Amino acid sequence: MGLTYQSTQNSAMTDLYHVDRKEGQYVIALAGNPNTGKSTVFNALTGLHQHTGNWPGKTVVNARGEFTHDGSENILVDLPGTYSLFASSVEEEVARDFICFGGSDAVIVVADATCLERNLNLAFQVMELTDKVVLCINLIDEARKKKISIDGKGIEEELGIPVVMCAARSGIGMEELKAAVIKVAGGKIAPAPKLVKYNPAVEEYIQNFYPLIENRNGGIPVRWLALRMLDGDEKLFQTMASHIGDNLWEETVHAANIGEAQLDKKVIRDQISEAIYQRIEEIKEKCIHEETVSNERDKKIDNIITSRRFGIPIMLLCLALVFWITIAGANVPSAILAAFLFGLEDKLIQVLHAIHVSDWITGVLILGLYRTLAWVVSVMLPPMAIFFPLFTILEDLGFLPRVAFNMDHLFKKACAHGKQCLTMMMGFGCNAAGIVSCRIIESPRERMIAILTNNFVPCNGRFPTLIAIASVFLISFGGNKAGIVPALAVTCMIVIGIGVTLLVSYFLSKTVLKGVPSSFTLELPPYRVPKIGRVLYTSMIDRSVFVLKRAVIVAAPAGAVIWILANVSIGDASILLHMVNFFDPFARLIGLDGFILMAFILGLPANEIVLPILLMAYLANGSMVEYDSLKSLRTVLTDHGWTYLTALNTMLFSLLHWPCATTLLTIRKETGSTKWTLVSALLPTAIAVLVCFITACAARLLNLVF
Repeated sequence: MGLTYQSTQNSAMTDLYHVDRKEGQYVIALAGNPNTGKSTVFNALTGLHQHTGNWPGKTVVNARGEFTHDGSENILVDLPGTYSLFASSVEEEVARDFICFGGSDAVIVVADATCLERNLNLAFQVMELTDKVVLCINLIDEARKKKISIDGKGIEEELGIPVVMCAARSGIGMEELKAAVIKVAGGKIAPAPKLVKYNPAVEEYIQNFYPLIENRNGGIPVRWLALRMLDGDEKLFQTMASHIGDNLWEETVHAANIGEAQLDKKVIRDQISEAIYQRIEEIKEKCIHEETVSNERDKKIDNIITSRRFGIPIMLLCLALVFWITIAGANVPSAILAAFLFGLEDKLIQVLHAIHVSDWITGVLILGLYRTLAWVVSVMLPPMAIFFPLFTILEDLGFLPRVAFNMDHLFKKACAHGKQCLTMMMGFGCNAAGIVSCRIIESPRERMIAILTNNFVPCNGRFPTLIAIASVFLISFGGNKAGIVPALAVTCMIVIGIGVTLLVSYFLSKTVLKGVPSSFTLELPPYRVPKIGRVLYTSMIDRSVFVLKRAVIVAAPAGAVIWILANVSIGDASILLHMVNFFDPFARLIGLDGFILMAFILGLPANEIVLPILLMAYLANGSMVEYDSLKSLRTVLTDHGWTYLTALNTMLFSLLHWPCATTLLTIRKETGSTKWTLVSALLPTAIAVLVCFITACAARLLNLVF
């Protein structure tokens, strides 16, 4: 029995996964394993007509879009990438429950043509859940390159459902896919899935289950329910209790347990999986033909990329190259953007004076709010516009899953999840984006560890401070290659950040977030040539603009507050100077000074404004200023007592201190907890203070000895 809108619209679970639709619209679910090109299929079908959010009560991303066929709009729901519907993760639970209770009129299962036999397992599971299924065999262009030939018509006959051959990145097969799924949803095609037949004991159990719940199953296929009884999935039992009715479901569970008492569950589950893969092997023998040398290229590359000897060095080299391109490439556009934005400042002041706005209001709006806005945009946008596309290219190439593979053993030793390294790398661009990317980790415990430690990798807001201080104090050691030593210093900061991430992850997993690291199936996708258009759209719209918008919303008002603090006096000193005097004793204890600590505190809205605030305070200026050159910056800093210890501890404090306001707001949204948001601020602050205190004490001890 297939699932229809009518069969599920009255249930509580339908309300949970409800999709608003117009009359005559079909709701199509899109399912598939990770790395099958499912998102590319989604983008190819919906274009720009899509939006994202969260599933109700879940941290899993919810992507929905519209596509048109024969002049009518239809809704496409992109389900989380899953390897099965047995609900061993949040993603699998969401995918299963939406197909069960979301009122979808049809389901598209996306499979990778280069490893089709591994993807058909999910297709068979979906076919047991609904007969309204279309199989989309994607990446047929990649399969041809690997000398893999697939008989689509033969697979269609073997499965009993429509099969469409596609290459979504090139748009091949997209119109055929639309036509097929709409025909299935509208009843013009009635698929007859050829389900796997299990051994006699399992089939007898299924048949005995029919009388218990037939005609009272809420539209869910009885065969599928019987098989899930064998799995003993408690979450499914709870879900079905709310869908069918508590009393009925309790009776069913009791009766099912009596029946299955004669069966060895573990043996039966193994037999079910074995039967599915035997059927897949039969289909492969008939319909899939592959030359033995087809995967040699990828294997040879992986022998180097994922090797114990070269894997991590290559990863660090690629990361360093991305950073170098980002840092070097952002200088010119940052300067141009800053010149333009700061060039407008005098004109805006003239306009306000022309309409007789007071100097005080002008200072708040222009020297405070606008100048902060101009600084954040000019400093943040160019690095993000370079870093995120480069990061997305590595993602499209298939390199990032190899990074997770290489780093998995280190995170396992830290009792954390291997995917945490991917979220950590995203944090190099922006910690707020890194927090959002933690959604890929299924375990709530391990996701929280990733969220709490993401701040220990420097974002592009902290890079300007690290680079400027390293250049000012270390450039004289480089000789003719003056840029190398500062670059090595910044690289050392990154290595320290990674080390602290692993240590804190281990500490959390042994204390407040105890647990054993969970395993995960990591599919290494084939190496592919990135689509530049999609890379630019994804990186610029979905990442750069989103992060910049949130930073501006927080940082710009803070600029007005900072200007007021610098220009309002109590006695013979400004509020800002009073704050400096208050923080100075503690700051000097940890190798800083009151000006530095005050700048970090006022820089909470955005890390980009820390250095301008510091210069403003040192120069007793009423507004934020930008240093003209490294030489002038060094003069300002050394005149105010900076030493190499001060430079080192300022860099360490910048690396390890509390997250910016944008990241804290993101943590609050992702965790839904004020408590964990406070922990995410206090934990790195305590570590930053401790590390700086240790280095300051060590330096003082060395001075006494020598």
